[in-house]
Amino acid sequence: RLLLQSEPAASTPAVPAAPAPAAPAPAAGLPATDTRVLTEDEQVAEAERRLPSLPLAYWNKHKNDKNKFYKKKDCAPFPSVYDLEFHNTYWQTFHSTQGVFHFYGAYMDARNTSRIGPAVRVLAVHDRIKPTLATHCQLWFEEREAPVVVRNLEYKYVWNSKWGNYRDHVLQPYLLACVLPADVRHLTPASVSIVESPCDRATNNLRVHYERPAARKDFAVCVKGLDFLHEDLSVRLVEWIELVRLLGADKIFFYELQVHPNITKVLDYYAARGDVTVTPITLPGGQPNLPGLQHMYLKKKTTHKRQMELIPYNDCLYRHMYEYRWLALLDIDEVIVPLEDADWAGLLRRVLPLAAPAPGKPARSSYHASNLYFLDSLRHEHGWEDGVPRYMHMMQHVFRTRNFTKPGQYVKAFHETERVLALHNHFPLACLGGACSSYALEHEHARLQHYRADCVRALSKSCGELSAQPVRDTALWRWREPLVARVDAALRALAFLPPHR
Repeated sequence: RLLLQSEPAASTPAVPAAPAPAAPAPAAGLPATDTRVLTEDEQVAEAERRLPSLPLAYWNKHKNDKNKFYKKKDCAPFPSVYDLEFHNTYWQTFHSTQGVFHFYGAYMDARNTSRIGPAVRVLAVHDRIKPTLATHCQLWFEEREAPVVVRNLEYKYVWNSKWGNYRDHVLQPYLLACVLPADVRHLTPASVSIVESPCDRATNNLRVHYERPAARKDFAVCVKGLDFLHEDLSVRLVEWIELVRLLGADKIFFYELQVHPNITKVLDYYAARGDVTVTPITLPGGQPNLPGLQHMYLKKKTTHKRQMELIPYNDCLYRHMYEYRWLALLDIDEVIVPLEDADWAGLLRRVLPLAAPAPGKPARSSYHASNLYFLDSLRHEHGWEDGVPRYMHMMQHVFRTRNFTKPGQYVKAFHETERVLALHNHFPLACLGGACSSYALEHEHARLQHYRADCVRALSKSCGELSAQPVRDTALWRWREPLVARVDAALRALAFLPPHR
């Protein structure tokens, strides 16, 4: 195991080596063997933990109940878990007469701001850009023997035709809505199946998520599928997690495609502390999920990548919209930095009165920060900063571009969970109770600090202009003392730094 140095002696700028993946400790003698066989209930709980969209506990509870599940063969029998069509582990499939659907999750939306009333929303991809198929929702309740069948109200397109891939036979992200009839609006469905005709035998059955705690917390962060199979960003990730937590994130929800073993070690450490939740995810349909090949595919097929990122973002919204008032969708190389307040809560207390909409205008749905680059090339030109451990990536990057990217470009936002219906990386795509209204945070109040090797490809022509006459900026050093202490403690606990002597 290669240990990082907290105070390198050399003065030549050099990035410290990342810790080597820890190998399993050799066993002394024969390994202990756990011969206990899991009970059926334990097996069910473990399977449902690994596949949250599967209503396995509900199915297992009632599988022998002769009066349950409307078992008449002529109309809408409840599908056995063994008859469901799974695809790429986390998806369920429905082959219709007009294309294929892959379903990722289902969620109860009982927000007061929804004009259609209580509904089950289903997150899916479909290989059509303008679906005309009249699908139906078979809703299954704990309190009912027979399913409640309703027509799917809408296909909400979670993309923009101007962004590319706007053609049939490419998987498109959608949000479907199954509105609850008046006589069951006081109930919560246990699961839902999407079928073509009301009486069809379904090949999919999704658990309906509806976790509603007694009190709503302020902030959580959602991170799209991590794709760092060969890149060891474990030390940077520790710094980023600790900073985001310092600024006010109660929890960080990560989605994971493929990651380096040291990143897994970091995520496991914070998951055990209750600071993060990690959800594995795959690409649907015929897209590759083989390690390595998947990374090559995502680098080449950037539009496909962007479309598929909308699945974890919106799953994060619908899984946690009752638990948190604000969600921020961030990558692990960026953070929204308040400039006059100690944390995000103070920032929004300052901003909310200023952002009140004019009479007759829609309520604010989001509050976005403008993008400012802290590029690796700018740091390399100026050497190391004294008083900050060299392994702290963001704290060492104190030179930024003089100018922000254009208004609205590459922004990140705090999204009001009571208002947003569908989220994109930068802005909400649809909102409840009217049009979306995102407020631009003033530059003196906050900005998005983005730590990249270079500008994004789309800005390659203007990157030189952005990088000209860089500015020394130590705004992040306001949190230097507590952040260094937290990062140091975490790295020692992870054995990435030697213990204190």
